[in-house]
Amino acid sequence: MNLQILTEFTINTISMGSLYALIALGLVFVFGICQLVNFAYGEFFAVSAYTLYFLGTFTSLPWFMVFLLGIFAGVAIAFLCEVVAFRPFRDRSMDALLVTSFAVSVIAQRVYQLSISPRPKAVPIPDFMNRTVTIFGIGTPLRNPLIIATTAVLLIALTLLMKKTTLGIAMRGASENFTTARLMGVPANLVILAAFIISGLLAGVVAIFLSARTGSVEPMAGAGPLLIGFIAVVIGGMHSLPGSVVGGFVYAGISNVLSLTLPTTMLSFRDAIMFAIVIAFLVIKPEGMIRGNYHEERVG
Repeated sequence: MNLQILTEFTINTISMGSLYALIALGLVFVFGICQLVNFAYGEFFAVSAYTLYFLGTFTSLPWFMVFLLGIFAGVAIAFLCEVVAFRPFRDRSMDALLVTSFAVSVIAQRVYQLSISPRPKAVPIPDFMNRTVTIFGIGTPLRNPLIIATTAVLLIALTLLMKKTTLGIAMRGASENFTTARLMGVPANLVILAAFIISGLLAGVVAIFLSARTGSVEPMAGAGPLLIGFIAVVIGGMHSLPGSVVGGFVYAGISNVLSLTLPTTMLSFRDAIMFAIVIAFLVIKPEGMIRGNYHEERVG
């Protein structure tokens, strides 16, 4: 592999890994506190992407406002899901919460199909995101360094939130032992709602860059990010926030290596190989690359 290909590979892997890390992080934030595998998480992306489509197509708002409102839409749907769909079932079995997350996802997809369109809609993206910039002599779309920089800022901000603020300390305590945290006065509704809001914010940011990559949104737009998130957290560790970030970058690295090394006739098997790797992780190292804290308790 010559230097040019290596540089291009590195830039693509870091940019994709940044995107996947944010996706996985949003899943683990909710799972760490609620022990809920949120199958409705993909709809946070879809709602944000559809917001970008409507505002970009039917209004003349400046792009920074469109992006901010798209992120706000992700936060809003996360807030509504927690308050309306999940909170009433928290004192019941975990199976009830899983069924609820499936139901929210299916209902949302049908709403998109019936009220908007079952077909993809083109999401207008500002030209500057597709502008080519040169990094170490390699041309790459501006969106790649933008997602890397955005991810770095978000990871620093979330690290400071979790380590330096009262809310972050409460969330860390709840993720380690929810019952003990509640007995010490940590408000359950607040930390759970905060986890969902952070998850929705991350989904809104990811939706901007995913829309810039694909250029469209359709009713099943959330399925792809949801699957990527699950694979990344299995690799990195479902019980660890740093593990989810590591898992996102590892997933991107493996995916890009397979794209470069597999013969053209085998490229269609790339996803199957990725699933085989996930199964191997589940068998050999089920806790993921970073173990984190294991505990089994219901949140209610």
